[in-house]
Amino acid sequence: MDYRLLGRTGVEVSPLGLGCMMFGDRTTPEDSYAIIDRALDVGINFFDTSNSYGKGRSEEVTGEALARNGKRDKVVLATKYFIRLGDGPNMMGSSRRFIIEQCEKSLRRLKTDHIDIYQQHRPNPNTAIDETLRALDDLVTSGKVRYIGTSTFAAWQVVEALWASDHHRLNRFATEQPPYNIFERRIERDLIPMAQTYGIAILPWSPLAAGLLTGKYGHGRPAPDDARYVRWPGQPLERARWVEPVYDAVDKLKPLAEAKGCSLSQFALAWVMAQPGVTSPIIGPRTMEQLEDNLKALEVTITADDQKAVDRIVPRGGVVVPYYEAMFGPHPHRI
Repeated sequence: MDYRLLGRTGVEVSPLGLGCMMFGDRTTPEDSYAIIDRALDVGINFFDTSNSYGKGRSEEVTGEALARNGKRDKVVLATKYFIRLGDGPNMMGSSRRFIIEQCEKSLRRLKTDHIDIYQQHRPNPNTAIDETLRALDDLVTSGKVRYIGTSTFAAWQVVEALWASDHHRLNRFATEQPPYNIFERRIERDLIPMAQTYGIAILPWSPLAAGLLTGKYGHGRPAPDDARYVRWPGQPLERARWVEPVYDAVDKLKPLAEAKGCSLSQFALAWVMAQPGVTSPIIGPRTMEQLEDNLKALEVTITADDQKAVDRIVPRGGVVVPYYEAMFGPHPHRI
């Protein structure tokens, strides 16, 4: 395994991270344990989950798996806070109250005494960033958290946080987890250059565009019954991505994968891994078969010609369908 530095932390992580969102929900605990064991066996050491996945069930199953195999110390374990978890005005967010409360609960569910990367799941304009950073700094100082990170922040929001950390002498964000795939390349405009400048690790989520880059969706072809876009047909954010331009782009991408003797999903994952500034894309396998397919992306080399071919289909910094869903003002926005 060709490990990569996690920003400027000195920690090394695998070039693919294991996303644990499906564990305990669409993937049974026993199947989840098997997927985790297989990932560890091949050298994947970066695992990502959230307190909101399955209302905490993903953390529980991930923690149980690591307790069973005794390999917690082999893993760079990341989780998140922010998403609403219940009724009441204080059951979400990035306040000191919510952060510390949720960290304690995540530690119990994960069956560990520390979280390697504790991430804010979305930006929050309703809470001052220094309020958030002071709470996170206390968790780092206490040893309950090793590093802190963000997810789906705009470049300016990360820079604002870096300034606040420097000004108030607090621990700084070390990682950012943005949506990034062949269909959503907008982070190439400013987020990636910013991250390279300030030593921020980029940990892309949805490198397969929530399945759109697997090739199972296409012109005149019904999607599999268990596909995400079939299970959640009423969600406007999902339906907004099931559009003709996606099918057109997939038709153009498939020959590139075929020429390399790999699946479209393997090509798409290899492409993300090969992009400048990217540390570790996060895969989210629901089955062992999906994991095995994803792992073969590690054997695919993206050449300069491949890159030019992709750029002709989706130009650098371009977008086919949007994946940014965050709060950049008083209300959630998609950009």
